[in-house]
Amino acid sequence: MTKVKWGVISTANIGVAKVLPGMLKSDEIEIVAISSRNLKSAQSWASKLGIKKAYGSYEEMLADPEIECVYNPLPNHLHVPLTLAAAKHGKHVLCEKPIAITAKEAMKLKKIPRKIQISEAFMVRHALQWLDAKRRVDAGEIGEVRALQALFSYFNADPKNVRNDAKIGGGGLLDIGCYPITISRFIFGDEPKRVASTIDRDPKFKTDRLVGGLADFGKGRHLSFTISTQLAPYQRVNIMGTRGRIEVEIPFNAPPDQPNRIFMQGSEMNVGEWHEYPISDQYQLQAEAFGRAVRSGKNPKWGVEDAIKNMKVIDAFFKAGKTGKWEKV
Repeated sequence: MTKVKWGVISTANIGVAKVLPGMLKSDEIEIVAISSRNLKSAQSWASKLGIKKAYGSYEEMLADPEIECVYNPLPNHLHVPLTLAAAKHGKHVLCEKPIAITAKEAMKLKKIPRKIQISEAFMVRHALQWLDAKRRVDAGEIGEVRALQALFSYFNADPKNVRNDAKIGGGGLLDIGCYPITISRFIFGDEPKRVASTIDRDPKFKTDRLVGGLADFGKGRHLSFTISTQLAPYQRVNIMGTRGRIEVEIPFNAPPDQPNRIFMQGSEMNVGEWHEYPISDQYQLQAEAFGRAVRSGKNPKWGVEDAIKNMKVIDAFFKAGKTGKWEKV
């Protein structure tokens, strides 16, 4: 197929450090423009990444007729407004997670015409190790899957970092708690019925810095997770079945320059084998999948409706943290 032509809204670090380098590896993608509210910043990153156009405003770039798709990695409070703005210009949008701050806000995206494709950028759903883990679960290789346990943490106490600004959607649950929620829905192929949580907030930032969550998927299945923005950096996921388990070694920030692995255990504790996958970049795979959906005219596998479902679960966790009770999703 002909290359899909992309424009990038902002020079946010997630984009220029991780997503764009992945996209630039692809023969199916051409990033034709990058924009920033600071023209010099846009020009600097365009030069570093080999992008031919730089814009000093988002609206100016969105008006560029050459651009077909837009990648939106802005801070959380700008995800919906700029996705709507891009759609008004007829652009398809791959929006960084979380797609909104609340499910109510995310529902505004339902008014976008169906011919405009919108998808939330959960790259894990395209990563080789996750696709194989899902295949093995569906094939019954570890028996009936009853529990999924996740731990994801990093340390960031920088008052200038957007992740520590509660007013614009900062905090752990929106930033990284969304990952255990997404992958549990992906693995179980179902939606949680109710959730419970404990939330500790930073006294200065007012952001949720430590969250413990439990999601009941019914039929004896649950997700349990701990996420934090102020703990030692670590991440691991275990998928627990009646006849074995799957451990995803680096589940979320999978390295793009070395093989990724999962551990398959049978009925004997810690006895099993590691499965290694070819070197790949999950950000490249994500953008290619979105571009192919655009070229085919078919809606992406995970569109607005799925993003709203994910936001409803996040909303329920926030509510449960306040009430101290189980909350329905």
